[in-house]
Amino acid sequence: MAKSLFWLSEAAWKALEPHLPRGKPGKPRVDDRTVISGILHVLKTGCRWRDVPPAYGPPTTIYNRYNRWSQRRIWHRIFEKMAATGPVPDELSIDSSHVKAHRSASGAKGEFAEAIGRSRGARTSKIHCVADDRGRPVAFALTPGNVADVSMAAPLLETVEAPKRLLADKAYDADSLRKWLKQRKVRPVIPSTATRRAPYPFNAKAYKRRNVIERLFCRLKNRRRIATRYDRIAANYLPAIALVAAVISWT
Repeated sequence: MAKSLFWLSEAAWKALEPHLPRGKPGKPRVDDRTVISGILHVLKTGCRWRDVPPAYGPPTTIYNRYNRWSQRRIWHRIFEKMAATGPVPDELSIDSSHVKAHRSASGAKGEFAEAIGRSRGARTSKIHCVADDRGRPVAFALTPGNVADVSMAAPLLETVEAPKRLLADKAYDADSLRKWLKQRKVRPVIPSTATRRAPYPFNAKAYKRRNVIERLFCRLKNRRRIATRYDRIAANYLPAIALVAAVISWT
């Protein structure tokens, strides 16, 4: 077994396997563990689907499995089920990270609708994420890169159990979000921007723990197909985030 190839460990497969779809009509699937390992190899190395090593099987099998399960939102459901197994934390962190869109990702009709925006940094997308106190993702979303961070805070937080504290940087310092959090009895740990005449007090010691979500983005972007977006369609790129997030944090 070549050391350069990625293979799901026994522990990772044991955590992932119970959440795979079962009882579907048709001929039996090619070995799930081998195919998913091949998909993760492509996401990790950034190679073309056609260049997937023969050890994983035919490239068409690897790509078709990823594409078909993407269209059926199976990768998303796997992530959601695995993330739901964790305890409800007292503390959540929220942040976002820009992803440069490769030239192969441009050209789709209505780029903004496909979560690609234009700015001085060329075409970009933005991954918004909520993480628990151990740096494990519990919810994420994709928007064009020129969308404000704070605009996705409430939609993302509505999908998870309300924590006691929310850690976020100055990009989330908005009266509307603070009011929204107060209504849900969530304490904001958010530093005020320099433009505020009367800065809000915040727990600086607790704020230091926000680095868990920064480290999470680093782990996600260790996968080249996450760090750079090659997919024109958002529905083809989002499943990669879901699968990688499930494997690196919940297995």
